[in-house]
Amino acid sequence: MYLIQALLITAQVALAAITPGSLSQVTENFGSNPRKVGFYIYVPTKLSENPPIVVASHHCQGTAPGYFKSSNYKPLADKHGFIIIYPNSPYSGTCFDMSSKATLTHDGGGDTTGIANMVRWTLEKYKANPKKVFAFGTSSGAMMTNVLAATYPDLFAAAIVYAGVPAGCFMSSANAINAWNSTCANGQSSASSEKWASVVKNMYPGYTGPRPRMQIYHGGADTTLKPNNYKETIKQWAGVFGFDAEKPASKAAGPSGFTSSRWGSPVVQLEGNFNPSVGHNLQVFGSRDMEWFGIA
Repeated sequence: MYLIQALLITAQVALAAITPGSLSQVTENFGSNPRKVGFYIYVPTKLSENPPIVVASHHCQGTAPGYFKSSNYKPLADKHGFIIIYPNSPYSGTCFDMSSKATLTHDGGGDTTGIANMVRWTLEKYKANPKKVFAFGTSSGAMMTNVLAATYPDLFAAAIVYAGVPAGCFMSSANAINAWNSTCANGQSSASSEKWASVVKNMYPGYTGPRPRMQIYHGGADTTLKPNNYKETIKQWAGVFGFDAEKPASKAAGPSGFTSSRWGSPVVQLEGNFNPSVGHNLQVFGSRDMEWFGIA
């Protein structure tokens, strides 16, 4: 009896530490997190019933609190009543680990395992909708978003990648943690759609279920993650979905000078957005994100 009361009190205190309407850090045990990735969460004061969850991953030299401000998702969460999870990199330089086998494997014990358990904890605590879990990120966070989509297709319904590289492109032959890959960053890693797709599928061997819908943004003047990474990322996900990367179903003008190419009909499963004149620091198109996630 006393043990049950103690457990209830502990759970109530843990939830009380999360202040609705403010970014809060979760410090309790939320599941396996071997790399000690930080867990920040934003819960709006008016939470919808069975709320969606969005995972927002920051760039190198960034932080979860910084991305909370710069991505400007708070007004969207307040309007639509969804929860935002902000992972925080534990490494010097604050990139996420995109190179180790652990991170690039489903439940492998890397950064992705910690983030997946943040999602699972949030689903349980807030009775959130498991069919409406989404992810987006910028630069290193975009790489993380691609890898989350590959390692946890069972968790995520859709993802948005702002200036990233193909999932697995930073893989280290020495299995180094949080290693930089200049070949990939410089756009020199090229493969067939089939080869890139196999990289994704090998991150969760045996998985045969649905894959998250993917939306990709990249700039042609990106000198940090060179523009060829856009082409290779499109090839990767086109291969996963079984499309011809060279033959989108449609093309149209996108936001702010981007051209949007779409694969899949009637439901678009892959969308690429390319602007030849913009660099690495891409704007986050929050309202458009809501449409892609099906939240708006």
